[in-house]
Amino acid sequence: MIRLITFLCSLFCVLQLSGSLSAQDTARYEWDLTDIYADVSDWQSAMDQVSLRITEFQNLKGSLGVNAQSFLRVMSEYSDLNKEAARVYVYTSLQRDTDQREPEAQARFGLARQMYTDLTAGLSWINPELLKIGEDKVNRFFEEESDLADYEFLVRDILRQSPHTLDEATEAILAQAGMILSSPSQIYQNYANADIPWPEVTLSEGETVLLNQSGYGLWRASANREDRKLVFDTFWQTWQQYADGMGATLASEVQSNVFSARVRNHEGVLANNLFDDGLPPEIYTQLVAQVNEALPTFHRYLQLRGTMLGIEDLRYYDIYPPLVNVNTGVFDLKRSQDITFEALRPFGDEYLSLLDLGLQQNWMHSHPQPGKRSGAYMNGSVYDVHPYVLLNHNDDYESMSTFAHEWGHAVHSLLANANNPFETAGYSTFIAEMASTINEILLQEYMIANAKTREEQLFYLGGALEQIRGTFFRQTMFAEFELAIHQAAELGEPLTGPRLTEIYGELLKRYHGHDIGILTIDDLYTVEWAFIPHFYRDFYVFQYATSISGAAWFAEQFLAGDENVRDAFIRVLSAGGSDYPHNILLNEAGLDMTLPESYDPILRRMDSLMDRIEALL
Repeated sequence: MIRLITFLCSLFCVLQLSGSLSAQDTARYEWDLTDIYADVSDWQSAMDQVSLRITEFQNLKGSLGVNAQSFLRVMSEYSDLNKEAARVYVYTSLQRDTDQREPEAQARFGLARQMYTDLTAGLSWINPELLKIGEDKVNRFFEEESDLADYEFLVRDILRQSPHTLDEATEAILAQAGMILSSPSQIYQNYANADIPWPEVTLSEGETVLLNQSGYGLWRASANREDRKLVFDTFWQTWQQYADGMGATLASEVQSNVFSARVRNHEGVLANNLFDDGLPPEIYTQLVAQVNEALPTFHRYLQLRGTMLGIEDLRYYDIYPPLVNVNTGVFDLKRSQDITFEALRPFGDEYLSLLDLGLQQNWMHSHPQPGKRSGAYMNGSVYDVHPYVLLNHNDDYESMSTFAHEWGHAVHSLLANANNPFETAGYSTFIAEMASTINEILLQEYMIANAKTREEQLFYLGGALEQIRGTFFRQTMFAEFELAIHQAAELGEPLTGPRLTEIYGELLKRYHGHDIGILTIDDLYTVEWAFIPHFYRDFYVFQYATSISGAAWFAEQFLAGDENVRDAFIRVLSAGGSDYPHNILLNEAGLDMTLPESYDPILRRMDSLMDRIEALL
């Protein structure tokens, strides 16, 4: 089954519109979904056709192993049905995300979700039947029919999953359960983006602001410390009121993951997740080991932050304000486009031509609006069309960073689709986040090099440090939390809101040096786990941390002028999902993320940024 992946960038999510666009500009930056379907009626016809094809696919059952030609016929229909189902699903997903309050869009999205459950059930006989045919016969089919080449990696991967594939009846039951098992994520989205009554607070200068998801993302970085404390206290008190319900929701997600891992005979949820992408377990354990060993480097940054902000008793609400206050001007969408394009020139002409192509189109929904989904993502799952980029652009520097990040994903999809058939175009998150994070690193270095004043340079250096804090250290902390709560569930321990807060609080305090006087974590803020949407995609977050490490590995050599490494990176992106991500990185670029030295460049970068700041102070 193909993966419908949307990339959420909660680290740089600044969602409240501080400026105003003309009506013409607003229209320019709303995506054009007519490239997928002309209208809802067109979508409904496609939806009906896909549903019919799902039913008719059952007629092919038993024909997979007749001969090479029948094998090709089944695999071709299987693949094309996946492709068209993705198109149907993505259309409703994109429509819904622009206004999650709109009931008709919600209803269409619900129909598409049910269609995907039916699709999974309707295709569930493929894997068991393929395994019955056996590898020897499959090999003979590939020798006899050259048109099967596009399906080889898919078929080989199904054969690899033999120990974890169940009989046809059980696979069908599991497929039908898919919608139920994924419900916790939907519950979270509805609460966080539509249903929780968010409070208002009055800031020190008399401005009354709404502390919803986007308001928190904006005002937590306030220059006034009392305002930051007010924002934190109010926002987390609101979440605390829902801790029991959100605890039950997250516990349901964890139990769903444990169930899926056990029923497929995996040792645990982590093993199940890593197996899907063919990742060796050493990648996860090596990351956690390197991050924990590097906590003194992280603490050095926190102490530097306290010094620059003039704060002796650093608190958790002091994490987000910039190290220096400087007027860098407005980074509206036009300026963000122009600067990003210049910053990414080290990629060369092929990459820049694809970026330019995308920026000339209506592929993007750029600014916040009532009911719009928070965060940012790129969805490249409509293979025959093009990527779509959702932003909540706030016309500031962090919004530009998010812009560069998401367009890194978009160019990745363009490269993967151009160099692969549909069957191998979809790529792993493990590489996807490298494609986006390296753009942020190149943007940071461009802004540092082109800063007009010492204060601007300090501002951009501080922003680069924040990326490492938020992506390398914070995401690994999230990953440790995920592993801890899944291991607790596997041992039969009940997961309640208070227990989740306890587990998360222990990690939050250890990472930030609470017990050694580096940064104080107030108990109220340990409910932060309830706010994190990534916990509803099991073991997704650790790949942010491995990705920034890999991106720093490439960028370090990029910026030193090594064009061979640059070309290797383009090959990595162009490979799509033609192999397992660890193999692609190793074979195309020589990067082995199971080795401790692969994490040295990100730590060298962090030390270099701090050294440059200290030299300017």
